[in-house]
Amino acid sequence: MKLLAGNSNLPLAKAIAAHLGMELTEASVRRFADEEVFVEVNENVRGEDVFVIQSTSFPTNDNLMELLICMDALRRASAKRITAVVPYFGYARQDRKPGPRTPISAKLVANLITTAGADRVLTMDLHAGQIQGFFDIPTDNLWAAPVMAGDIKDKLGNKELMVVSPDVGGVVRARSLAKRLDNAPLAIVDKRRDRAGESEVMNIIGDVDGRCCILVDDIVDSAGTLCNAAAALKQQGATEVVAYCSHGVLSGAAAARVEGSELTELVVTDSIYPGEPDEAGGKIRRLTIAPLFGEAIARIADESSVSSLFD
Repeated sequence: MKLLAGNSNLPLAKAIAAHLGMELTEASVRRFADEEVFVEVNENVRGEDVFVIQSTSFPTNDNLMELLICMDALRRASAKRITAVVPYFGYARQDRKPGPRTPISAKLVANLITTAGADRVLTMDLHAGQIQGFFDIPTDNLWAAPVMAGDIKDKLGNKELMVVSPDVGGVVRARSLAKRLDNAPLAIVDKRRDRAGESEVMNIIGDVDGRCCILVDDIVDSAGTLCNAAAALKQQGATEVVAYCSHGVLSGAAAARVEGSELTELVVTDSIYPGEPDEAGGKIRRLTIAPLFGEAIARIADESSVSSLFD
């Protein structure tokens, strides 16, 4: 077994390798003067089971091309099996046609990954579980919920907890986390915009008065929905609001928006590398998923059960 890393999230790749007691495969992933991606694997991988670790986060297209070219290089170097380890799967929000003459880009990216040489895919918390069906190769979709639940029990276990979904579409995800928190009660934020350009009206379904609310979502991008939901929960009597999200995209002024919000804390995983350390003493905290991915990679290599990770 060998681990090869692109440039999108080297700290996570190194942490996964350390968890497995391995070194990353020596390779050069660099750019020509015109920004073309060039990959050279400097170790023999013939007949090896190779895992390519690369999140397709910002800059999404550059990181996606790195992943594709790494796999093509490995295929031409006669690797026995290539697994694309994509902690954050970019383009996942384009999983359907929202209107006429629009693409389903998640399916296109799935086809690209398969064509480039992947034999299987390992990812985490896809925006929609059905995206697994876009791949014609085995696809394992890990859940961050066990990692989050452990952290919530350590940090907030002595409080009256209530798990809150920030929209109706995230109820299944919220219920899954609530089960891991000893069947904590569940609430839903119902948001609606009567006319374009008008502010959203948020209604809380469930009694959150006197509760410590755990907002749970898969992706936090602009953080607008989470911050508005936190304000609505506080108005309904919540004692504090803590958000747990699998993927911290945090584009634009999202971090500043979180700092100025009613949120006590925003906890995200390290599936996306922020490029620079989070502000010391700020509201954003990161949980590592290196042990989760390291264990899944070990089980795939040993041909043992991955689903038992969630028992």
